[in-house]
Amino acid sequence: MTDMIKDRRARRKEDRREAIIDVAKRAFLEHGYADTSMSAIAALCGGSKTTLWNHFRSKEDLFQAFIDRLVGDFSGALSEALLTEGGTAAVLRRFGKIFIAKIISEDTRALRRLIAAEGHRMPALMRAFYESGPRRTRERLMHYMAGEMAAHRLRAGDPELAARQFLGLCQSGCFADVIWHRPGGPDSSPESDADRAVEAFLRIWSPTE
Repeated sequence: MTDMIKDRRARRKEDRREAIIDVAKRAFLEHGYADTSMSAIAALCGGSKTTLWNHFRSKEDLFQAFIDRLVGDFSGALSEALLTEGGTAAVLRRFGKIFIAKIISEDTRALRRLIAAEGHRMPALMRAFYESGPRRTRERLMHYMAGEMAAHRLRAGDPELAARQFLGLCQSGCFADVIWHRPGGPDSSPESDADRAVEAFLRIWSPTE
């Protein structure tokens, strides 16, 4: 019985923590980091500041939890995409489609605007986003590229360069259209952009016979 009570308390605590992150996400994306206070988040949560501080020691910790939430499912999906079933082209196509769909999503675009607006004044904010998002994505892809090179499914070279080039190719279609607020082509989509990125990438990195 004692263990059951502890489990219920732990679940309630975790549910409360997740609810706070939900509120903080809306506040950060709507008002920006600097204009969002812990007091305002506590008020929106309908609880006391003491309750909020029991879960998060600072606004920085709460922002990091929000970033971790935003990239958590994305990271898991990317890791699953990089499983080797189907061959290199199929793996990269899966990865590219998931990656492109995420970077053009409304949440990611709103976060990018927040970072662009406030990152120069708050370098720690930019670092938190970079370390949790872009850097992890590139390193995950780098590791995959290194394995493919070692298995001679890609030509030997710098796996970091290969990862950077593939990510760059993925961002040359509908992502660029979204960033520049221009209409995409008739077949501009994560699926078609991933196909084109893989085709171009393999022309460079396929092993020579």
